[in-house]
Amino acid sequence: MLVAASGLAREAIAVERAVGRYDDVRLLDDDSARWGTALDGVEVVGGVEDVARYPEHDVVVCAGRGATRRSLVERLAGLGVGEDRYCRVIHPAAAISGATVGRGSIVLAGVVATANVSVGRHVVAMPQATLTHDDVVADYVTLCAGVSLGGSVRVDEGAYLGMNSCVREGGEVGAEATLGMGAALLEPLPPGATWVGVPARPIATAYRMEGA
Repeated sequence: MLVAASGLAREAIAVERAVGRYDDVRLLDDDSARWGTALDGVEVVGGVEDVARYPEHDVVVCAGRGATRRSLVERLAGLGVGEDRYCRVIHPAAAISGATVGRGSIVLAGVVATANVSVGRHVVAMPQATLTHDDVVADYVTLCAGVSLGGSVRVDEGAYLGMNSCVREGGEVGAEATLGMGAALLEPLPPGATWVGVPARPIATAYRMEGA
């Protein structure tokens, strides 16, 4: 059961077709206009509350933003969906033998995790993300396509790393922080902040420097 009829859901559908684990894949979405329609051949059978009609289905939340995934997981918990119901969606072309991956996480094609990497629950790692030795990625993190983490990096809960951004060895991205596309993080990114550029710096500072 995929929750949220999104682009990420389309990617999860493609992974599951490649893996062939499930005979019955369905979608839930709160947009009633989608009910009875299909996304890439998978029927949208109702809203989030309708999860109660499918107690035997494994579940994965397919919202792109970590905060939205957290909100949906909390709603689902109120509907009786425990952590044991969540499956992992891992593309067969991901090289992650060096990682542990938490329930509800989605790992797409080309993701590489080398050695002693920890990926939390409800994480999304998009194509070609690279996680090297001893990285720790907390729950609800989003790693966009091409993200590169040096060794011993910590990415705290709910952080969002934009496409092709990178974090130097030993770096940290704070909880709910955003690292912009193509940014290079050389020092700790504070919780809740948005940094951009090379080297990465607070977004307001970056814009002032560009306008100077």
